[in-house]
Amino acid sequence: MGVVLNSAPVSEAAEGTTRLMAWAAGLGYDDVPDAARRRMALIMADDIAAILSAQEEPEVLAFHDQLERHSSRPEATLLRKRAPKLDARSAAIGNGLAASWNEMDEGYRKSPCHAGVYLLPALFAVAERDGLALREVMRAAVGAYEITARFARAWRSIMPPLHPHGIFNSVGAGAAVGLARRLDAERLLLAVTGAATMVSPGPYNHAIRGALVRNAWAAAGAQTGMLAVDLAAAGIGGFASSPYDVYTSCFHAQADVSQLSNDLGVEWAVCDGYHKLYACCQYAHASLDALGEILERHPELKGGSRIASIVVETDPRGMTLDNYEPSTTLAAKFSMPHALAAALVYGGAGVDSFSSASLSDPRVSSLRKKVSMWPHPEVKPWPLDRPGRVTLALENGERLTAARASARGGPDQPFADDEIERKIKDLSAQSAPGLLRAVAAIPASLEKPFSGWMASIFK
Repeated sequence: MGVVLNSAPVSEAAEGTTRLMAWAAGLGYDDVPDAARRRMALIMADDIAAILSAQEEPEVLAFHDQLERHSSRPEATLLRKRAPKLDARSAAIGNGLAASWNEMDEGYRKSPCHAGVYLLPALFAVAERDGLALREVMRAAVGAYEITARFARAWRSIMPPLHPHGIFNSVGAGAAVGLARRLDAERLLLAVTGAATMVSPGPYNHAIRGALVRNAWAAAGAQTGMLAVDLAAAGIGGFASSPYDVYTSCFHAQADVSQLSNDLGVEWAVCDGYHKLYACCQYAHASLDALGEILERHPELKGGSRIASIVVETDPRGMTLDNYEPSTTLAAKFSMPHALAAALVYGGAGVDSFSSASLSDPRVSSLRKKVSMWPHPEVKPWPLDRPGRVTLALENGERLTAARASARGGPDQPFADDEIERKIKDLSAQSAPGLLRAVAAIPASLEKPFSGWMASIFK
């Protein structure tokens, strides 16, 4: 890019970023192994269902109404009842806002990152607007997921204090749109590095404290990523060293730049994701699995009236979920005390356990105060780096304990396909009854317009 790099780490990062973009720009659909294709199809369905699950949340509904009133052209689908068509940027923003609202979206397990919600809203909108075939959407999605996950692995120490939805949002969107528009390697480098300079330093503690703007970071990334690609097409972008400049020089994250380009085409990041059945931060899931084991053995404890105290032992990330008085639904989803208390009261940790009603439920409020959090004594390397152990002390003096080395849903303990499909159906059946049928039809529909595939999920 005509820039002199003055240190080995900067130079290595720039070289790794350049190699990653060249690989992604040259990626063909036929280069993607079948396992990665199937995973991406499932991620698309899972994230669409997550978006649909939030459509009646008051704030989401109010914002979607604004978008519908002011949209300029019917280009792309807003994922909600009636499937209204908006201009592409409005559709991307609207779907991006809803994507992580209920914390039911898929995530990446090797480093904190939700690549799907960063890249899919913008990709879907551009694909409909530009008349792309489903094959091109799948190719772009897998390539953009790889780019985003590798950025997250290269600069994993950035989280906390920063939240991944702010610092990788526009990277994922820019990568997806750039690949969808078939930018060559040089222009894709301009787009993604330019997008990296326009990330938002969203504070991780805003999720814990429940600032709803955190749910808008994916939406902001969708818009910024689309802008970055438009700029790159005009020759405007960053340097190959820009990601290092942003994440290491500005945000002070340690860099493992080997993660940018090692084993490209050998390992596929899309295969290392996790799915959720619980509507809350994944750091609480191993503890919720442990609690679920206790409730399965002792269903009479549902409701929580017999509980004297709750002790949870969790990893360092789980220890950050220490908000005992969540004031918003987002804060509840990032509160270990609320997650455990609500699961006891309602018998599970689905969307309803983190609703506005759950915040003021006196049974949940009472149980939250009975939770004590302690560091887990044995945190092991990935994938056993997020353990949970729960001990319930009953009013009669009995103590019940269960533990999980890691949560179900990740690559080490994947859900069965029918478990994920049941969740997707539960979240989407009323608004998009054809979603699972459309996903099953992807291999036979690759040459068809993506817009037709999108329309089919609502039938």
